[in-house]
Amino acid sequence: MTAKEVVEAYSIALSLGDIPSAFSYFSPDAKWHQPGNNKFSGTKTGLEAIGKMLGDMMSATQGSLVIEPTGAMMVNGNFVSCPVHFRAKCGTKSIEMNGNDLYEVDEDKIVQVWLFSEDQSAEDLFWN
Repeated sequence: MTAKEVVEAYSIALSLGDIPSAFSYFSPDAKWHQPGNNKFSGTKTGLEAIGKMLGDMMSATQGSLVIEPTGAMMVNGNFVSCPVHFRAKCGTKSIEMNGNDLYEVDEDKIVQVWLFSEDQSAEDLFWN
């Protein structure tokens, strides 16, 4: 599979709510770089840590967190960039903004993910 095909397969599985299939595209020791200064920020290493963070985000938003691609995936060697739009509610707070997800793929597995948000301060306020 090409790097783009790996990220596309991951994205499709995730959009279908098939978390086991989505995570099958990750290296067991993958790193997820969550930006900002909030309770979810920092680098998570390994599927257990990544899964816990994503599960905690879904719990905090009562399942309202939605991430949708907004344009074509772009490829540079083994890196794939994907523009996204995300939205969620947490109690009386809500958030909706654009971002970009950057994936590094090696040997048909996602080995690193970096997330970028258009307004990190607003995202930090939402998650804190």
